[in-house]
Amino acid sequence: MQPISSLISGMAQSPGTVSGAEEPLKTRRPGEETQARPLKPVTDEYVPEEAREPFGRYWLGRDEDGAPKICFDHPDQTEEAPEKPEDIPDMDALNQGKSAEAPEKNSSDKNVKSCTCNTDKVDREIEKLKKQKQELEQQINGEKDETKVENLKVKLAQVERELKQKDNDTYRRQHAVYTFS
Repeated sequence: MQPISSLISGMAQSPGTVSGAEEPLKTRRPGEETQARPLKPVTDEYVPEEAREPFGRYWLGRDEDGAPKICFDHPDQTEEAPEKPEDIPDMDALNQGKSAEAPEKNSSDKNVKSCTCNTDKVDREIEKLKKQKQELEQQINGEKDETKVENLKVKLAQVERELKQKDNDTYRRQHAVYTFS
């Protein structure tokens, strides 16, 4: 028996042995190139910036009706403006929930408006669902027929899902009745 490699001897030749071809190009490995010439270490550099021109001052103030508004001092006026004008509320008092006093005005000039929020309808709806849940649980405990028990459990699961969806503050706020006077 003869090996196959001896039968096809002309097929498997290295590139260097092919007639008429030049010497193969050298392949470089990544390690060889970096060793030939060292790279400059990469570092961050601090570049100081010029001082910027002031762009003004903002603060929370009140408009003519006593409603909160944002006030602004232009940079040219900041030098003459007082440190804190008298009608500016104290930010610490606002953050703590205390109302800062607005400048006094005649109460006859103002239109006093109040808003009331009524969640009675939502509360009644939630109470109705809770009673329905209690009744279904009692019916399940008293029922002996398995098919009726399964139907009641399905209804109970539906009522529980609806109750879970509606018994929260977000639902109450969204479905509350607001009246302005």
